[in-house]
Amino acid sequence: MDIKLSTRAIAIRPSPTLAVTARAAALKDSGRDIIGLGAGEPDFDTPDHIKTAAIQAINDGFTKYTAVDGIASLKQAIVEKFNRENRLSYAKSQVLVSCGCKHSFFNMAQALLNPGDEAIIPAPYWASFPDMVRLAGAEPVIIKTGLEQKFKISPQQLRTAITARTKLLVLNSPSNPTGAHYSTEELASLGEVLRGHPHVLIASDDMYEHILWSGESFCNILNVCPDLYERTVVLNGVSKSYAMTGWRIGYAAGPEKLIQAMSNIQSQSTSNPTSIAQIAARMALEGDQSLVAERCQVFKERHDFVHEQLNKMDGVTSIPSQGTFYIFPNMHGVIARLDNVHNDIEFAEYLLENAGIAMVPGSAFGAPGHMRVSFAASMKTLQKAMDRLQSALAA
Repeated sequence: MDIKLSTRAIAIRPSPTLAVTARAAALKDSGRDIIGLGAGEPDFDTPDHIKTAAIQAINDGFTKYTAVDGIASLKQAIVEKFNRENRLSYAKSQVLVSCGCKHSFFNMAQALLNPGDEAIIPAPYWASFPDMVRLAGAEPVIIKTGLEQKFKISPQQLRTAITARTKLLVLNSPSNPTGAHYSTEELASLGEVLRGHPHVLIASDDMYEHILWSGESFCNILNVCPDLYERTVVLNGVSKSYAMTGWRIGYAAGPEKLIQAMSNIQSQSTSNPTSIAQIAARMALEGDQSLVAERCQVFKERHDFVHEQLNKMDGVTSIPSQGTFYIFPNMHGVIARLDNVHNDIEFAEYLLENAGIAMVPGSAFGAPGHMRVSFAASMKTLQKAMDRLQSALAA
């Protein structure tokens, strides 16, 4: 039988990050020595007090269905987290707990966007944003940025991109894949543009808020422009800050009408997030936070090393990240001088075959010619990787 796929399935690409990780794993399984700098997850283990809470939940028999939108105690912990750390006030009815921040964004896109709508997405972008917009039937409108802009959009670019069909603006700061973080002044300038377009809702992806060393405390657009409260959805989760990627807990907070619609959509897809993971996430938010700052400092030290090494290599240009565990160097100079390598995708394959290094090509993030380098690995591993990269580029 010739199965005819839906047009939406045909239009969607598989996750490039997962594809690189799978390719690297396959090479490892075949006996190759591969260093993975592609994965978007901390190399640290989930803290013991969080794991202990989950084990206790299992022993207590907390293994049944929960409310679709999350258990009340976790939602309360999220409300208190927003109040304590972000000076934002929400009721529990304005909070939805989902199976990861990606799930939260997917629910939002499905609840908000219609065919013919437009969603503005700054590039470089997290690879899933455009496809999740397309799955909702809407059209992603990409605003391109580069090194000269420090990978951040300008107010003029935003003003030009907004049309009568614009329904959504996506802001991810600190950014995956660039590590860029918008300052209060930059967010204020964008907010001034948005005030003139009250039909545009803002999605603030704050997943990396605790992995930041820019010199300025974390802020999102609501901290700077509180008058946009009724038009903003804040998305976050426990994956990055608490090394809980596999636990799959993300959350969203925003206008109650939209959050309730997102919950209805979730009720017809996954239903509730895993009961045990919700208990673990509550402990993450309520428990000792000192480890978060300690691990951020480790990421900063790794970043400084990788950034310094990259800028010593001929043909590589990078600016320092302000947070996350990624750096996003421009590799055009390297690609131009390598035989039989014409783009960043071929360069990624070249590195796998000739250096045993896995990186995600910038094309996956809307920035051809760049590479996303994850430094969520030990310093020993990063030193080995930079040595290999230097040798491969000098060959």
